[in-house]
Amino acid sequence: MISRRILRIKVLQIIYAHLKSGNESFENTEKQLQLSIQKLYELFHYLLLLIIDISELAEEKIELAKQKRIPTAEDLAPNTRFIDNKIISFFKENIQFNEYVKKNKLTWVNYPELSKGLYRKLIKSDLYINYMADEKNDFTHDKKFIISMIENLFADNELLEQILEEKSIYWNDDLEFVLNMMVKTIAKLKTRSNRDTALMPLYKNDDDKQFIRDLLRKSIIDYEDNRELIHKYTKNWEIDRIAFMDILIMNQAIAEVVHFPSIPVKVSLNEYIEIAKYYSTEKSSIFINGILDKVFNYLKKNDKINKLGRGLVE
Repeated sequence: MISRRILRIKVLQIIYAHLKSGNESFENTEKQLQLSIQKLYELFHYLLLLIIDISELAEEKIELAKQKRIPTAEDLAPNTRFIDNKIISFFKENIQFNEYVKKNKLTWVNYPELSKGLYRKLIKSDLYINYMADEKNDFTHDKKFIISMIENLFADNELLEQILEEKSIYWNDDLEFVLNMMVKTIAKLKTRSNRDTALMPLYKNDDDKQFIRDLLRKSIIDYEDNRELIHKYTKNWEIDRIAFMDILIMNQAIAEVVHFPSIPVKVSLNEYIEIAKYYSTEKSSIFINGILDKVFNYLKKNDKINKLGRGLVE
C-alpha cells in the first residue's frame, strides 16, 4: 500500500496547486488528489513492466544469436539466468499485475530507446556480470539482484525521468517514491508467491482514504487561521518572507494535529519534519520544528489538541 507519508506529500502538492490557482473548487481539488494517487499507483505497475521489457529484450538477443550463420558455442548454449529470474517470472505470470496492465493499457512500445539503453547499461555493470557468474542460483539471490537493479538502474536516469515528465504531470516528483514501493513489494515476495498472490493495494484500508480527504479539506479550510498562528510565533520574520512551501507544511501539520485525535502529536511532527527535509532545506526543517513546537504548546494550553486512546495523551 501507499504509505501515509506519501499520502501526506500528495495532499501537500494538491494544496499547493489549489492555493496557487485561487479558483479551484473543493470538489475539483479532491478529484485532483485522487487522480494524483491513482497515477502514482499506475507508475508502480508501469516501472515493474519496464523490468519485464528489459528481460524480453535480453531474450530476443539470445534468440537472434542462435540464428547467426555461424553461431558460437556460447550463442547455442547461452546463460539464461537473467531471463529466467524468478522475480521477473513472478510478475510475468501474476494475474493481478497483468490484469492491471491490460486494463490501463500500459506499454513501453513507443519508447524502445529506453529499454535498449537500460539493457546496454545493465549488461555492462558489475552487478549484472557478478550475478550471471554467481554459482548460487535461488529465489533469494534473484530477489536481491532485481532490487539492486531497481536501485542502480532506474534512479537518476535522465531519459527515464524525461519520458515520465512527458507522459504525466503527476510523475514529476514520484519516481523516488515509486522505486521505494517497488523495492518493498519485491522484498516481501516469498518462494511460495505465485500467479494468484495479491500485490500491494492502492490504500492500506478505508481509513487511509478518509484520512487524505479529511486532511485536504481541514488544511484548506483552516489555512488562513493557521497562517495567522504561524505568524504569531515568527515575530522576527515577516510572514511574506517565509517560504510558501514552509507555510504549507506547517499549516498541514497543524491541521493534522488538531483534527486527527488518533494520531500522536510526535508522529505528526516527525512526519512533517521529514517532509520539510525533502521539499525545503535542512535549515527549513529546523525552523519548522521550532515554530511547530511553539504552536503545539499553545494549542495544548488552550485545549485545541485532544488526543484519544491509550498512549496518545501526552
